[in-house]
Amino acid sequence: MASGVLVAGNKTFTDDVKAILSQLNVTTESAYSLGDIQKISKADTTGIILLDCNSYPDAKEYESVLDVLKTSKKCFILLTSDKNIKCVLLAKKMGASDLIIKPYNEREFIARFNATLYKKVRISCIGGGTGLLNLLMGLKTIPNVLLTSIVSISDDGGSSGRLRASFGILPPGDIRRSLVALSNAPDLMNQVMQFRFEKGDELIGHNFGNLFLTALAEIKGSIIEAVKELADILYIQGIVLPIAKSQTTLCAEFDDGNVVKGESGIDLCEDRDPKLAIKKLWHEPPQECDIDAYSCIMNSDILTIGPGDLFTSVITNLVIKNVTDAIKKTKAKKVYACNLMTKPGETTDFDVCRHVKEVVDYLGGDHLDYVIVSNTKLSDKSIAEYAKKNQAPVQLGGMERLKKITKARIIVADVSHETELVRHDESKIRREIIKITESLRS
Repeated sequence: MASGVLVAGNKTFTDDVKAILSQLNVTTESAYSLGDIQKISKADTTGIILLDCNSYPDAKEYESVLDVLKTSKKCFILLTSDKNIKCVLLAKKMGASDLIIKPYNEREFIARFNATLYKKVRISCIGGGTGLLNLLMGLKTIPNVLLTSIVSISDDGGSSGRLRASFGILPPGDIRRSLVALSNAPDLMNQVMQFRFEKGDELIGHNFGNLFLTALAEIKGSIIEAVKELADILYIQGIVLPIAKSQTTLCAEFDDGNVVKGESGIDLCEDRDPKLAIKKLWHEPPQECDIDAYSCIMNSDILTIGPGDLFTSVITNLVIKNVTDAIKKTKAKKVYACNLMTKPGETTDFDVCRHVKEVVDYLGGDHLDYVIVSNTKLSDKSIAEYAKKNQAPVQLGGMERLKKITKARIIVADVSHETELVRHDESKIRREIIKITESLRS
């Protein structure tokens, strides 16, 4: 494998990138002109080309450079400060291995560069809550994988809701869970990040990690920058991205016409019939998919959706503008991990078929490649405890019915466990995703 890297762009760009790559076991060469790129890209020692799109403002010259990259048959990564979807789609059309938006975080840059250099499988996970946390905990130990967590932003309850209201930031809770799940910091640091105050007047109910993220957001000027800084501190194994960058309120219309605004209000199901189904879900104000998240979805090999509360952790992401567009256009294998238990106010009496149908409908078509369904046998005691909360195991609902909803391969497997709660088991779900990664590699 050729490990030489051609860095193409103006001198400021090439010097910056070469300084970062000096930490790695690669040799680098600079190219400032089209002739340099043509010459060096042909060398057998050149394995990867990094191109700064903004260094070529002349449209014709830029097209010529892209043509050279496309015909070089070398892996290439484009970098740009143009934060629009057209750039992502053009990069994909031209055969780029990745498109990185500037300004970039050094650790994330290296992670994405290494994914191209070592031909890693890129897995992006869309979701929120404990479902996403458990999934990430399992997947992070898969070798030769770049893992990206794309996190929902609609949480408005508890500590996250209080901080969101007080500081006007994105809710930090789900972001913090993803950071801890992917952390390589000492266990004590991770325990501190998850610590919740149980006394202290204004501190009661707050999570330390949420407060830490809020403090970093105040220092760095945005929650987005705070996430990158905390990711560096925790030395996470992967990338964490909010699915959008602005505050929003999740809204749901139920079958009786009643509208509930706020994720916590939908989730808690107070003062309404828990059997009422959600007819429509949306955000106020409408949100657009973050360009970094869009690029990661487009450049994924595997995209997981769920597990998590169907509407408030999963579909909440699908109703953000351009998310479904990216999911439809990416060549990634799309994997939906179905929930284990029903949830009053969201999925009462839902079987697997109904869960999958809702996902397919909100995607705007059947774009799933795999559906993972648990067949883990639960104890009578666990089923009885959940029944007290008006919850029950999600039943399959008939394989023939399911096959009429989706063309996806249905994986029915032992993927959960029961301790105090019924949850997806990290090692079991990991095993099923490994099978999918191996099929890609083969």
